[in-house]
Amino acid sequence: MTHLTQTLSARPARYPEAPTPPTLDTWQDAPHNRWAFAHVTEFVPTTTIHRDQPEHDGVVQLGALSQMDDLAGRLADAYTDAFVVLRAGEVVAEYYRPGFAPNDRHLLMSVSKSVCALTLATLIDDRAVDPSAQVTQYVPELAGSAYGDVTVQHVLDMTVAVDYDENYRDADSEVRAQDRIAGWRTPRDGDPEDTYAFLRSLRSDGAPGRRFQYCSADTDVLAWIIEAVTGRRYAEVISARVWQALGCDDDASVTVDPAGFAFANGGISCTARDLARVGDLMLSGGARDGRQIVSSSWVRQTLSGGDPELARGLAIQQTHPNASYRNQWWSTGNARGNVYAVGIHGQYVWLDPLTESVIVKLSSCPDPVTTGWNDVHASLFADICTALED
Repeated sequence: MTHLTQTLSARPARYPEAPTPPTLDTWQDAPHNRWAFAHVTEFVPTTTIHRDQPEHDGVVQLGALSQMDDLAGRLADAYTDAFVVLRAGEVVAEYYRPGFAPNDRHLLMSVSKSVCALTLATLIDDRAVDPSAQVTQYVPELAGSAYGDVTVQHVLDMTVAVDYDENYRDADSEVRAQDRIAGWRTPRDGDPEDTYAFLRSLRSDGAPGRRFQYCSADTDVLAWIIEAVTGRRYAEVISARVWQALGCDDDASVTVDPAGFAFANGGISCTARDLARVGDLMLSGGARDGRQIVSSSWVRQTLSGGDPELARGLAIQQTHPNASYRNQWWSTGNARGNVYAVGIHGQYVWLDPLTESVIVKLSSCPDPVTTGWNDVHASLFADICTALED
């Protein structure tokens, strides 16, 4: 069985042998060593000792898309690292740049958000979480914050209204503060000690439900709910409810902050093929191999999209005029019914219900997000979907 692994310490509840988490000064001493000796990577920087894995000059197997003019060139021009197309659950095309192997993991950035929502949906199906309930019913620590008077569904749909700036280029923005707290950037004096403290510090700047506001912190609130309801770390819940249920071929990973809280909004890494299984699950009504992993009703709700009026004026509607957001997935609102998960620098899971196809593109584009790159990817995916109709 595969497991989604995390890389730093966990909260005290993980250590029945000790009242506090291990630290760099105590992890080798009893009783902390009972847990720590099996989780050294969560305390000490490590590097992987790889099994036999020869250098790759790149893989181009375009199969069903071989009739497209210079697809490989377009993928290379769009900084593609890995590209997989599934049709009716079968791989029909693949591309990997030189130096990147099919079993290499790639950072998903905000595609991680869609995985989080899928995980939460399994708890909604089990009636452990009510999307119409207040967030504080599950995480009372958020009372008084921006999340103190909103529902779980508000958070899923990012209609919370938070004083939060998602400007990736502004060093003083809240999203950059989250990077620092997550260990992705050098911390500043005065930063909250961990993500729990950061989320508690956020304040409202309006009434919920009136407008869409892309806010990465919302996803971390969902992860906190998942932990609170299950009593388990976020990575463990994804492992049990999604990764193992999908029968993924390889482990995934997720980065964690100093408190062991997973960077749910952007920190998952996995292979392109395993990520394609997530997309295929959505197109299959939430079922795989005869097992209902997530309810078909939740999948239908997600694929139907949200209210485009809530997103009026956003740059994404320059590319997709009827774009909307529902359950941490984007809907194009186009005639094909394309729905997608997306992360900055070109990470995509693109769903095409008309051809029962999933397109995964993992990239290292030089810009986090621009209208130009949105247009490039929309055009690429439209041409691929058209080619798959033949």
